[in-house]
Amino acid sequence: MKVVIQRVFKASVIVKETNKEVGKIDQGLFILLGIKKGDSQKQVGELVSKLIKLRIMSDQNSKMNLSIVDTKSEILLVSQFTLYANTKDGNRPSFIDAEEPAKAKELYEYMITKLKETGLNVQTGSFGDYMEINAVLDGPVTIVLEN
Repeated sequence: MKVVIQRVFKASVIVKETNKEVGKIDQGLFILLGIKKGDSQKQVGELVSKLIKLRIMSDQNSKMNLSIVDTKSEILLVSQFTLYANTKDGNRPSFIDAEEPAKAKELYEYMITKLKETGLNVQTGSFGDYMEINAVLDGPVTIVLEN
């Protein structure tokens, strides 16, 4: 499992086919989630625990010293299978390491549930749909975690 975390002033997701906004946050974390073959609910739980404790939000002195729970900020979570693109053998990416869609969706939805259990406002993209993502980065602060 791999996540790319970006601290944002605001972010939103629009499903291109319907032009409908499905997720929108103000200050918080925009998170891209990649799920690889063999990932489990246990890994999701560990990742959520790490995400909510990660001290990457600014304190009153503009130092990364607070967690998203401390600041009561928001999360926008988007599934992103292309995080497991493999270009080792050529120029066209292979996604052979990415989990099959049905299992990936199950783990994505489980992560949404676990994040919502923290009491934070959690917004999402639309699994499997082509989306337009708008984000105003803060910092910019970008962190990559893999477990």
